[in-house]
Amino acid sequence: MQIADEEAKVAEATAEVVDARPGSAFMRPVEAVAATLLVFVIGLLLTGVLSRYVFHAPIVWVDEAASISFLWLAMLGAAIAIDRNEHLRLTLFLGMVPERWRGFVSILALLVVATVILTLIWPAYVYVREESFLTSAALNISVAWRASAIIVGLVLMALIAIGHALREGAVGEVVSGVIVIAAAAGLLWLASPWLMTLGFANILIFLVGLVAVCLLMGVPIAFCFGLGTLAFIVFTTNVPLIVMVGRMDEGMSSLILLSVPIFVLLGCVLDATGMGRAIVNFMGSLLGHVKAGMSYVLLGSLFLVSGISGSKVSDMATVAPALFPEMKRRGHKPPEMIALLATGAAMADTVPPSIVLIVLGSVAGVSIAALFTSGFVIAMVLLLVLAVLARWKAAGESMEGVTRAPVSVVWKTLLIAGPALVLPFLIRGAVGGGIATATEVSTIAVLYAIVIGIVLYGGIGLRRFYAMLVETAALSGAILLILGTASAMAWALTQTGFANSLALWMTDLPGGWFSFMIVSMIVFMILGCVLEGLPAIVLMAPIMFPIAARLGIHEVHYSMVVVTAMNIGLMAPPIGIGFYIACKIGDVSPDEAMGAIWPYLGALIVGLLIIAAVPALSIAYL
Repeated sequence: MQIADEEAKVAEATAEVVDARPGSAFMRPVEAVAATLLVFVIGLLLTGVLSRYVFHAPIVWVDEAASISFLWLAMLGAAIAIDRNEHLRLTLFLGMVPERWRGFVSILALLVVATVILTLIWPAYVYVREESFLTSAALNISVAWRASAIIVGLVLMALIAIGHALREGAVGEVVSGVIVIAAAAGLLWLASPWLMTLGFANILIFLVGLVAVCLLMGVPIAFCFGLGTLAFIVFTTNVPLIVMVGRMDEGMSSLILLSVPIFVLLGCVLDATGMGRAIVNFMGSLLGHVKAGMSYVLLGSLFLVSGISGSKVSDMATVAPALFPEMKRRGHKPPEMIALLATGAAMADTVPPSIVLIVLGSVAGVSIAALFTSGFVIAMVLLLVLAVLARWKAAGESMEGVTRAPVSVVWKTLLIAGPALVLPFLIRGAVGGGIATATEVSTIAVLYAIVIGIVLYGGIGLRRFYAMLVETAALSGAILLILGTASAMAWALTQTGFANSLALWMTDLPGGWFSFMIVSMIVFMILGCVLEGLPAIVLMAPIMFPIAARLGIHEVHYSMVVVTAMNIGLMAPPIGIGFYIACKIGDVSPDEAMGAIWPYLGALIVGLLIIAAVPALSIAYL
């Protein structure tokens, strides 16, 4: 009962961070379809794995059918995320708006979302019509069956966004918002001939300035990118919007990304079954008696648990409730605990199966097996620098009444945690060893976790499992829509020639490749602070990775540097959203924790500089 209460508190705290609202009755059938599609995709992939590795008779149409279902899952999930207000957005500055204007700004943000969607519906229809002339290779059906998901998803999202705006805002606010958007569009249309002569300045106006304004208003990140790219194309080029739809489709539907919703579901299973708690208990029995032992347990647990869930929020929500009470008893101050939790989660994001590494591999064309192998070692470097700082910080820790756990207790907790401990090493070994792809391993891992959870850890009720499926669909849809719009924005940046100009400038930096590394670290820390990890990766990887290659930097080494830098930014106050999530989960005021986190971020930066300066840490064992 106590565990259930703690999980409920964590769920409530996490929900408050994203300001989620319960799904509406209108979306219940859509949620059911999305949940069914997720199960269907997992079933298809498991069938493919069995046919290929067990029966040695691959089924050629499995990947194609999974790809069709995946795009439908992504678009329906994105619609569910809008209905539940679960799209990732920056709300820090919205809270600073005077109260009398806050409601109008929120309604304006919803109307911006609706504007982006409504503008894309007709180009999406044209895109689907063009796709209808193509036939899929394996199933021999029109490709329009797959592409139609984009129109259905956009229509649903438009209806939901408009419905929320009409329900939540006063008539005057809605009308005023429509007038503001129409006036802005009209002025930009009149200025279009002049804007077309500005060249790279349009990047600052639309892809930086307009996106930044929308971020400050609390517009979800996916739609900030969507509006910036949309306005850039419409008002400064003659490119048809069908191209933007095509880039979004390409960014969302790579087969590598099939593992994203499955690893998200795996994190939900980890939380629901208590597998993560079993790992924490084992680590506590092993290290809890030494000086700074609970800090080591927290860091070690994040390291191991992240090897199952692939999600920072899931990692923190699993570890914090189990360890914080004992840490408080030993004299740890809550702000210090939050600082260690947040930076530990940042460290653990390079541990496979990191969703960020999977997306990076897809976008930059880097081997996911190599990223998983390297990420494991890089996480150990960061773990070491945080552990050294934690030991120094624990000089005054109270060890009164603390005793070493009996060997029998250690063995008992190991026996209970054993099946859960197998899972991260199964994932790393299979992908890193080239035995199976990340997508194939993710399906096997989900099946293993569900079976082990039912047999050894108390199981999952059907109602809760269904809720997990819907939540996975919503989160995956939100992630994938960000990837789609960020891909379109990255394409717009490269088409301007900006990427080539930036490459020439960075190639000539004094200090060679390491100067480029320093600039990259600063850029990705800033982007990680503002945009969160995935959009920053999708936006900048197509620009920065070719420059790194020109300078002779190994792609895996560069990947480890930018991912680590991005995670540091994600946890850096006053903007980094990961920091606020950690504060909510630990029930500590951000104002209190802000002062405590800087030494830990400093330790991570030391680790980052070591990783950047010593390429062998990333690539010597590949």
